[in-house]
Amino acid sequence: MKITFLGHSCFLIETSGHRLLVDPFLRENPAAAIPPENVQCDHILISHGHEDHTADAAEIAKANNATIIANYEIAQYFGAQGLTTHGLNPGGGFTFPFGRASLTPAIHTSSLNAGANPLYMGVACGIVIEADDRRIYHAGDTALFSDMKLIGRAGLDLAIVPIGDNFTMGPADALDALDLLQAKQAIPMHYNTWELIAQDAQSFSASATERGHAVTALAPGESLVLP
Repeated sequence: MKITFLGHSCFLIETSGHRLLVDPFLRENPAAAIPPENVQCDHILISHGHEDHTADAAEIAKANNATIIANYEIAQYFGAQGLTTHGLNPGGGFTFPFGRASLTPAIHTSSLNAGANPLYMGVACGIVIEADDRRIYHAGDTALFSDMKLIGRAGLDLAIVPIGDNFTMGPADALDALDLLQAKQAIPMHYNTWELIAQDAQSFSASATERGHAVTALAPGESLVLP
Protein backbone atom coordinates (compact mmCIF):
# COMPACT_ATOMS: atom_id res chain seq x y z
CA MET A 1 0.00 0.00 0.00
CA LYS A 2 1.36 3.39 -1.03
CA ILE A 3 0.44 6.66 0.70
CA THR A 4 1.33 9.89 -1.08
CA PHE A 5 1.12 13.28 0.65
CA LEU A 6 -0.35 15.86 -1.73
CA GLY A 7 -0.17 18.78 0.71
CA HIS A 8 -2.05 20.09 3.77
CA SER A 9 -4.34 17.16 4.75
CA CYS A 10 -4.73 15.62 1.30
CA PHE A 11 -3.43 12.09 0.72
CA LEU A 12 -3.66 9.58 -2.11
CA ILE A 13 -3.86 6.00 -0.85
CA GLU A 14 -3.12 3.33 -3.46
CA THR A 15 -4.32 -0.15 -2.54
CA SER A 16 -3.88 -3.30 -4.60
CA GLY A 17 -6.84 -2.35 -6.79
CA HIS A 18 -8.07 1.12 -5.86
CA ARG A 19 -7.01 4.73 -5.49
CA LEU A 20 -8.48 6.64 -2.55
CA LEU A 21 -8.20 10.41 -2.18
CA VAL A 22 -8.63 11.98 1.26
CA ASP A 23 -9.56 15.66 1.90
CA PRO A 24 -8.97 17.14 -1.58
CA PHE A 25 -7.56 20.67 -1.38
CA LEU A 26 -5.17 21.30 -4.25
CA ARG A 27 -5.97 24.18 -6.61
CA GLU A 28 -5.95 26.89 -3.93
CA ASN A 29 -3.35 25.13 -1.79
CA PRO A 30 0.01 26.97 -2.03
CA ALA A 31 1.82 23.78 -1.02
CA ALA A 32 -0.01 21.30 -3.25
CA ALA A 33 2.05 18.70 -5.10
CA ILE A 34 -0.27 18.48 -8.14
CA PRO A 35 -3.38 20.22 -9.51
CA PRO A 36 -6.77 18.50 -9.21
CA GLU A 37 -6.91 17.65 -12.90
CA ASN A 38 -3.91 15.35 -12.44
CA VAL A 39 -5.59 13.23 -9.78
CA GLN A 40 -6.89 9.77 -10.62
CA CYS A 41 -9.03 8.05 -8.00
CA ASP A 42 -12.18 5.98 -7.60
CA HIS A 43 -13.21 7.08 -4.08
CA ILE A 44 -12.92 10.40 -2.25
CA LEU A 45 -13.09 10.46 1.54
CA ILE A 46 -13.81 13.72 3.37
CA SER A 47 -13.29 14.37 7.08
CA HIS A 48 -15.30 17.60 7.41
CA GLY A 49 -16.76 20.50 5.49
CA HIS A 50 -14.13 23.24 5.59
CA GLU A 51 -12.91 24.41 2.20
CA ASP A 52 -9.32 23.34 2.89
CA HIS A 53 -10.62 19.74 2.95
CA THR A 54 -13.40 19.79 0.33
CA ALA A 55 -12.51 22.46 -2.23
CA ASP A 56 -11.72 20.15 -5.16
CA ALA A 57 -14.01 17.25 -4.27
CA ALA A 58 -16.72 17.95 -6.86
CA GLU A 59 -14.28 18.60 -9.71
CA ILE A 60 -12.27 15.46 -9.03
CA ALA A 61 -15.34 13.30 -8.44
CA LYS A 62 -16.87 14.38 -11.76
CA ALA A 63 -13.65 13.82 -13.70
CA ASN A 64 -13.11 10.35 -12.24
CA ASN A 65 -16.70 9.20 -11.68
CA ALA A 66 -15.57 8.71 -8.07
CA THR A 67 -17.78 8.06 -5.06
CA ILE A 68 -17.60 10.62 -2.26
CA ILE A 69 -17.63 9.11 1.24
CA ALA A 70 -18.31 11.55 4.09
CA ASN A 71 -20.67 12.36 6.92
CA TYR A 72 -24.36 12.42 6.01
CA GLU A 73 -24.64 16.20 5.54
CA ILE A 74 -21.59 16.42 3.28
CA ALA A 75 -22.77 13.42 1.28
CA GLN A 76 -26.18 15.04 0.82
CA TYR A 77 -24.56 18.34 -0.22
CA PHE A 78 -22.52 16.72 -3.00
CA GLY A 79 -25.29 14.29 -3.89
CA ALA A 80 -27.54 17.27 -4.65
CA GLN A 81 -24.97 18.23 -7.29
CA GLY A 82 -25.52 14.93 -9.07
CA LEU A 83 -22.45 13.20 -7.67
CA THR A 84 -22.33 9.64 -6.35
CA THR A 85 -22.01 9.70 -2.57
CA HIS A 86 -22.23 7.50 0.49
CA GLY A 87 -23.12 9.09 3.82
CA LEU A 88 -21.88 7.82 7.17
CA ASN A 89 -21.82 9.14 10.72
CA PRO A 90 -19.37 8.71 13.61
CA GLY A 91 -19.35 5.16 14.89
CA GLY A 92 -20.65 3.85 11.59
CA GLY A 93 -18.81 2.17 8.76
CA PHE A 94 -19.45 0.41 5.48
CA THR A 95 -17.65 -2.12 3.32
CA PHE A 96 -16.80 -0.65 -0.09
CA PRO A 97 -15.05 -2.29 -3.06
CA PHE A 98 -11.65 -1.24 -1.65
CA GLY A 99 -12.36 -2.35 1.92
CA ARG A 100 -14.02 -0.76 4.94
CA ALA A 101 -14.27 2.92 5.87
CA SER A 102 -15.49 4.08 9.27
CA LEU A 103 -15.96 7.54 10.76
CA THR A 104 -14.66 8.38 14.20
CA PRO A 105 -15.25 11.42 16.40
CA ALA A 106 -13.09 14.52 15.98
CA ILE A 107 -13.18 17.73 18.01
CA HIS A 108 -13.49 20.52 15.45
CA THR A 109 -16.09 22.52 13.53
CA SER A 110 -17.50 21.78 10.07
CA SER A 111 -19.00 24.28 7.65
CA LEU A 112 -18.71 25.81 4.19
CA ASN A 113 -18.53 29.52 3.38
CA ALA A 114 -17.59 30.42 6.95
CA GLY A 115 -18.66 34.00 7.62
CA ALA A 116 -21.96 35.69 8.28
CA ASN A 117 -24.02 32.79 6.90
CA PRO A 118 -22.00 29.57 7.10
CA LEU A 119 -23.49 26.36 5.71
CA TYR A 120 -23.57 23.67 8.38
CA MET A 121 -21.87 20.50 7.14
CA GLY A 122 -22.42 18.05 9.96
CA VAL A 123 -19.87 17.10 12.60
CA ALA A 124 -16.16 16.87 11.96
CA CYS A 125 -14.83 13.31 11.80
CA GLY A 126 -11.74 11.18 11.60
CA ILE A 127 -11.59 8.30 9.13
CA VAL A 128 -10.41 4.73 9.60
CA ILE A 129 -9.62 2.91 6.36
CA GLU A 130 -9.19 -0.87 6.31
CA ALA A 131 -7.83 -2.28 3.05
CA ASP A 132 -5.21 -4.83 1.97
CA ASP A 133 -4.97 -6.06 5.58
CA ARG A 134 -3.85 -2.60 6.67
CA ARG A 135 -5.60 -0.19 9.04
CA ILE A 136 -5.07 3.55 8.57
CA TYR A 137 -6.40 6.39 10.71
CA HIS A 138 -6.67 9.87 9.16
CA ALA A 139 -7.52 12.06 12.14
CA GLY A 140 -8.91 14.97 10.11
CA ASP A 141 -8.79 18.29 11.95
CA THR A 142 -9.05 17.64 15.66
CA ALA A 143 -7.97 18.47 19.16
CA LEU A 144 -6.44 15.81 21.37
CA PHE A 145 -9.04 13.59 23.06
CA SER A 146 -8.56 10.54 25.24
CA ASP A 147 -10.83 8.28 23.17
CA MET A 148 -8.06 8.12 20.57
CA LYS A 149 -6.95 5.16 22.66
CA LEU A 150 -10.15 3.38 21.60
CA ILE A 151 -9.52 4.20 17.94
CA GLY A 152 -6.16 2.46 18.21
CA ARG A 153 -7.32 -0.52 20.24
CA ALA A 154 -7.68 -2.82 17.21
CA GLY A 155 -4.22 -1.87 15.98
CA LEU A 156 -3.15 0.77 13.47
CA ASP A 157 -0.58 0.39 10.74
CA LEU A 158 -0.55 4.15 10.17
CA ALA A 159 -1.85 7.25 11.93
CA ILE A 160 -2.00 10.57 10.08
CA VAL A 161 -2.31 13.40 12.59
CA PRO A 162 -2.43 17.22 12.43
CA ILE A 163 0.36 19.20 14.10
CA GLY A 164 -0.29 22.76 12.91
CA ASP A 165 -1.73 24.21 16.14
CA ASN A 166 -4.14 27.20 16.13
CA PHE A 167 -6.97 25.30 14.36
CA THR A 168 -5.98 21.77 15.44
CA MET A 169 -3.75 20.15 18.02
CA GLY A 170 -0.15 21.30 17.91
CA PRO A 171 3.02 19.19 18.16
CA ALA A 172 2.85 18.63 21.95
CA ASP A 173 -0.71 17.32 21.85
CA ALA A 174 0.02 15.35 18.68
CA LEU A 175 2.78 13.51 20.55
CA ASP A 176 0.26 12.60 23.25
CA ALA A 177 -2.11 11.46 20.51
CA LEU A 178 0.55 9.07 19.22
CA ASP A 179 0.93 7.70 22.75
CA LEU A 180 -2.79 6.93 22.77
CA LEU A 181 -3.05 5.58 19.22
CA GLN A 182 0.07 3.36 19.33
CA ALA A 183 0.25 3.13 15.53
CA LYS A 184 3.16 1.32 13.90
CA GLN A 185 3.94 4.42 11.84
CA ALA A 186 2.71 8.01 11.69
CA ILE A 187 2.70 10.97 9.31
CA PRO A 188 2.12 14.61 10.36
CA MET A 189 -0.27 16.79 8.35
CA HIS A 190 -2.07 20.16 8.40
CA TYR A 191 1.03 22.32 8.87
CA ASN A 192 3.16 24.80 6.87
CA THR A 193 0.41 25.52 4.35
CA TRP A 194 0.27 29.05 5.74
CA GLU A 195 2.38 30.94 8.27
CA LEU A 196 -0.39 30.64 10.86
CA ILE A 197 0.17 26.88 11.08
CA ALA A 198 3.94 26.81 10.51
CA GLN A 199 5.68 23.94 12.31
CA ASP A 200 9.01 22.09 12.25
CA ALA A 201 8.01 18.59 11.20
CA GLN A 202 11.53 17.23 11.59
CA SER A 203 11.63 18.41 15.19
CA PHE A 204 8.25 16.74 15.76
CA SER A 205 9.56 13.52 14.24
CA ALA A 206 12.65 13.60 16.47
CA SER A 207 10.53 14.15 19.57
CA ALA A 208 8.26 11.28 18.53
CA THR A 209 11.27 9.00 18.10
CA GLU A 210 12.33 9.77 21.67
CA ARG A 211 8.89 8.55 22.79
CA GLY A 212 9.10 5.35 20.78
CA HIS A 213 7.09 6.34 17.71
CA ALA A 214 8.12 5.95 14.07
CA VAL A 215 7.17 9.19 12.30
CA THR A 216 7.85 10.06 8.67
CA ALA A 217 7.44 13.72 7.73
CA LEU A 218 6.65 13.78 4.00
CA ALA A 219 7.11 16.77 1.72
CA PRO A 220 4.23 17.30 -0.73
CA GLY A 221 4.61 14.72 -3.48
CA GLU A 222 6.55 12.23 -1.35
CA SER A 223 5.24 8.76 -0.53
CA LEU A 224 5.40 6.14 2.18
CA VAL A 225 4.97 2.45 1.36
CA LEU A 226 3.52 0.33 4.15
CA PRO A 227 5.32 -3.01 4.47
